[in-house]
Amino acid sequence: MKKWYVVHTYSGYEKKVKAALENRIETLGMADKIFKVEIPTEQVVNKDDGKLVEKNLFPGYILVQMEFDESSWYVVRNTDGVTGFVGSRHKPTPLTRDEYYRMVGHSKKTEPVVVTSFEVGETVRIKQGPFADYNARIQEVNADKGTLRCTVTLFGRETPVEFEFKDVELVYS
Repeated sequence: MKKWYVVHTYSGYEKKVKAALENRIETLGMADKIFKVEIPTEQVVNKDDGKLVEKNLFPGYILVQMEFDESSWYVVRNTDGVTGFVGSRHKPTPLTRDEYYRMVGHSKKTEPVVVTSFEVGETVRIKQGPFADYNARIQEVNADKGTLRCTVTLFGRETPVEFEFKDVELVYS
């Protein structure tokens, strides 16, 4: 019976391991025992620069759907970059249906997740507008809108102002 197994790889090499495993499945004629290889990922938009990137949900792990027997275990285990299966040394533990859907659930989202490097309490330099070249301290980050609520010190008083991410840059001290 085909089940999903978690395979441990070197972190950062998941795509290479997936490609190598898929190549071995084809060349060794194992498509009747090893069915799918997946890397659980999610789409992430970096609001700082607007780039859409794919982020691994579980770095160092891939999922393999297969019928577990000695030959399929051998093919997966001896693929370059694979360090082992999750479970006992000679008897990997298959995922339950719920575990599988929890692991890949984020992969199936159509809306990308928004991330930013801005954090409350950090200092930013304002790049444009009436406050250009002033420094401000972040009070609130709204990643969905792409805005920051900051305080700018003017004439000795702190004034709250809202900026778009593109209008500021982090000040590294």
